[in-house]
Amino acid sequence: MTTVRLNDEIDNKLAQIIEVEKTTKSEIIKKAISEYYEFHYQSKPPYELGLEFFGKYGAGSNLSSEYKYRLKEQLNAKHSH
Repeated sequence: MTTVRLNDEIDNKLAQIIEVEKTTKSEIIKKAISEYYEFHYQSKPPYELGLEFFGKYGAGSNLSSEYKYRLKEQLNAKHSH
């Protein structure tokens, strides 16, 4: 068994989580420790670490082949006034 002392700020945050998720302090703390461990101590290849961010903002599929054309269009639009 482990005892944890929390300051008032953390204890209030924990109370809010418990109220929203309808669970116990122990379950929230167990989950937090598990997630901390997974994030900090499980080594993943760089590709897996960034997987959720790839294509997130809807970039076109051929940006690398059309970058000169797109740049030229933007510069012409900016300076054609």
